[in-house]
Amino acid sequence: GAILSWADLSGAKLIKAILSEADLSGAILRGANLSGAYLSGADLSGAKLIKAILSDAILSDAILSWADLSEAKLIKAILSEADLSGADLSGAKLIKAILSDAILSDAILSWADLSEAILSGADLNAAILIEANLKGADLSKANLKGADIEDAIFINATGITPEQEQDLIRQGVD
Repeated sequence: GAILSWADLSGAKLIKAILSEADLSGAILRGANLSGAYLSGADLSGAKLIKAILSDAILSDAILSWADLSEAKLIKAILSEADLSGADLSGAKLIKAILSDAILSDAILSWADLSEAILSGADLNAAILIEANLKGADLSKANLKGADIEDAIFINATGITPEQEQDLIRQGVD
């Protein structure tokens, strides 16, 4: 429940920190290490998490709308039901991350590594997935309507409906 909105926490070591329900809106966390941190229900809207490390962090129900997570490491992070609408995740490492029922509408996921990520029920409406790696990702019940999937890799991705598969083929995706 801490109020850290607009705080500059660049490079901070917040490993395994408990920041549930904290207000970190607009905070600058560039290069911060939040490995294993508990951020469930935290408000990180508009936060700058460029090159931050959030591997194994719990961000379920967190608000990350319009946050800058470019090149962030979110390996095995739990982001189920998180709001990442409009977030910049370009070049982010989301390997084996759990993004079930997450809101990723209008998010930028270009060059992101989402291999083996769980995106079941995720809303990727109008998301930008240019050259994203979705190898082995679970996309069951995910909404990909209007997503830009140019040159994205979907090899061994599961849960893709026949309609989605035809759309992917039409767009020349692997």
